[in-house]
Amino acid sequence: MTMTRMDKTSLLAATLLASAIATTAHAATSAKPSPGDYYGTLQPMASDAVYFVMTDRFVNGDPSNDHRNQGKAKGAAFYTFDRPVPGAPAGKSDNVGYMGGDFKGIVDHLDYIKEMGFGALWITPIVDNPDEAFTGGEPVKWGGHFTDGGKTGYHGYWGDNFWVVDEHLPSRGLDFRGFTRAMHAHGMKVVLDIVCNHGSPAFTMPKDQPKYGKIYDKHWRLMADEQNLAPDKLDPKNNPLHAWYNTGGNLAQLSDMNENNPAVLDYFVGAYSQWIDQGADAFRIDTIGWMPHAYWHAFVDRIRQKRPGFFMFGEAFDYDASKIAEHTWTRNANVSVLDFPLRKALQATFEHSGGSYAALAEPLYLTNGPYANPYELMTFYDNHDMARMDASDNGFIDANNWLFTARGIPVIYYGSEMGFERGAAEHAGNRNYFGTKGIAEARKSPIRANLMRIAKVRQAHVALQRGLQVDLELAGDRAAVELLDVKQHRRDRAGRVDKTVRQRVKRERIVRAGRMAEGQLTHAGGSMRIRFRRRRAAWPP
Repeated sequence: MTMTRMDKTSLLAATLLASAIATTAHAATSAKPSPGDYYGTLQPMASDAVYFVMTDRFVNGDPSNDHRNQGKAKGAAFYTFDRPVPGAPAGKSDNVGYMGGDFKGIVDHLDYIKEMGFGALWITPIVDNPDEAFTGGEPVKWGGHFTDGGKTGYHGYWGDNFWVVDEHLPSRGLDFRGFTRAMHAHGMKVVLDIVCNHGSPAFTMPKDQPKYGKIYDKHWRLMADEQNLAPDKLDPKNNPLHAWYNTGGNLAQLSDMNENNPAVLDYFVGAYSQWIDQGADAFRIDTIGWMPHAYWHAFVDRIRQKRPGFFMFGEAFDYDASKIAEHTWTRNANVSVLDFPLRKALQATFEHSGGSYAALAEPLYLTNGPYANPYELMTFYDNHDMARMDASDNGFIDANNWLFTARGIPVIYYGSEMGFERGAAEHAGNRNYFGTKGIAEARKSPIRANLMRIAKVRQAHVALQRGLQVDLELAGDRAAVELLDVKQHRRDRAGRVDKTVRQRVKRERIVRAGRMAEGQLTHAGGSMRIRFRRRRAAWPP
């Protein structure tokens, strides 16, 4: 970027900055600002990029907890370990059984995660799930959506006892409390995935199965049971076991929790408070949009009564920012959310050649947007509920460069550091086992090498973590932004900012025949150059 160009953009930057200050300086939630300070957020979680693992699919660190014979005595329809999805094309695979990943597999490979520049780990739900494969629903098939017949609770989202850790995860001396202690000892935070909206699949089974459609308390007393009945056949007025469930619509065959029953709220507040006491640092809230705002407002308030400022973010799978933003408002859940609208723009920009940075401008919502604070949104380009990004190596590198130098808290799904299972959706390889083989391959990947470089730059500079973003240019193959954090600035006696210690980032991406330009990070007392080496597209072959 030439000095002439900077002169042309200085007035625009000043105008945008004034507007951004007015709309975001009041929105930071975790620290009291001083007069004249401005920034994007003071949320402590913003300091830490997040690595997301589906625990069962990361690494099998302890084969003794695999329970490989679980369900086998009842026949082929019931066993839980290693259940390949039928109909896979040659050379492809997917699995809906347990594959062995556990707490020990994560702890044993924390160095792999931490050395990439991550400060937090998001893990899938840890609660007990049924001990058999589900025999109801439509049989699972390659690429099928909401086909759960023959599937197990390897993912953790089919809870039956939310007070108890599923038996596939802990090892001797490494329960959840031990796991969080190990994480904290390595300077890593734990983001725990939680579910209140539903339990396990509850009906359409040829014969009622143990734990399916049931909820137990911490003493394994039965609290609720759908009894293999369709929701409209439940009788909550006369059967107390039905009173925890709704009788209307539901997600697939999952038991649908009755948000209007105070016992349901009490149960989940108690269960999830226990996991905070055992070391969880933050929550990711599954299917937040399936329950009303009043429920989440009450849930969050009760959690934060004892733990002020406890960070949570919700999953509302919707690309309409005005809808998902409602969860961030104080009168509603008052939590952050996964940034699905930006994810859609990231896909359009980086998945294939020809995408323009202009697509990113609107979903950033830096000024006058619908969110309580856009700087606290969780930014990502793929996850376990959608097709993985299908980009070239350069596409992944560019996407990571954006995520780690733009507003929001970046989240990377396990394996994306090497382009693992590119383009694969659920039941088509998205959640495949990674293992030590995947780790070894990823260490050779140029995507991971560049991710480590840019993640560590973010880790080292406060402006990238919480700075106020001003877009200087987003068009075609060019992007230039500035991030400012005035709390880091020294002021003279008249209260003016000393420009020599302004922490800021200017970034420009220019693609010419596959070549990346340099970016420059200017901070107190000097400069740092971030070089993007010349690369050729490595995907598709």
